[in-house]
Amino acid sequence: MASNPPGKCCTVGTLFEGEPTGQMTKVDKYDAYVTKAAGGSDKDRQECGILYLPDVIGIWQNSKLMADSFAANGYTTLVIDLFNGDAMPLNRPDNFDFQQWHTKGSDGNNPHTPEYVDPIVVAGIKAMRDMGVRKIAAVGYCFGAKYVVRHYKDGIQCGFVAHPSFVEEDELAAISGPLSIAAAETDQIFPTEKRHKSEEILAKTKQPYQINLYCGVEHGFAVRGAADVKVQRFAKEQALKQAVTWFDNFLAEA
Repeated sequence: MASNPPGKCCTVGTLFEGEPTGQMTKVDKYDAYVTKAAGGSDKDRQECGILYLPDVIGIWQNSKLMADSFAANGYTTLVIDLFNGDAMPLNRPDNFDFQQWHTKGSDGNNPHTPEYVDPIVVAGIKAMRDMGVRKIAAVGYCFGAKYVVRHYKDGIQCGFVAHPSFVEEDELAAISGPLSIAAAETDQIFPTEKRHKSEEILAKTKQPYQINLYCGVEHGFAVRGAADVKVQRFAKEQALKQAVTWFDNFLAEA
């Protein structure tokens, strides 16, 4: 495995301040949040968009504001509910059974394994195309990172992931387009040895790749870091800029 399964650190974090500017919608039967690109983008940029595959907390304040930030940088962004209405709570209780949630869902009848999540991602890609997006980038945070990596074959042309989890080595080896990774210095899910193994795998793909390591932060920093802690705020802001710069340079060529 190129990164470990999620753990408690995947839900710990803080709520960002701000008022989301997009709107909730439906993609097939799944909840989604869409935010349109800022005006003034050139034609090429208007034909580019981002499918946002969230962490286990799903569509919430932080993911909405992150999507708005991508839209402000010229990319219409769609956040899709990978969990079919069963996202985890922020700062989950210690007795929360992650394995049970992952394999069966909170009610025992709503699993979050690939055979259930993959169709949701495919529906999101189709929705982007229906919106007129010709070149699709994807961002994935923690849980969502696995599904960026898995779905190049279905139309994702350029990817960015932060503090990934659940990614298998063969999935990473199969990417067919550029991939950028933002990694935390302290991360039990994507530790140093997994990061170095991922570098080896990516080099063999012959695709453009990038791995940026952010010091002083932990797993989840890109979407749940504390804005009042300078090192966390800096890393979160730089990770977003990393994604935007990556897409600015590689999506148009995809």
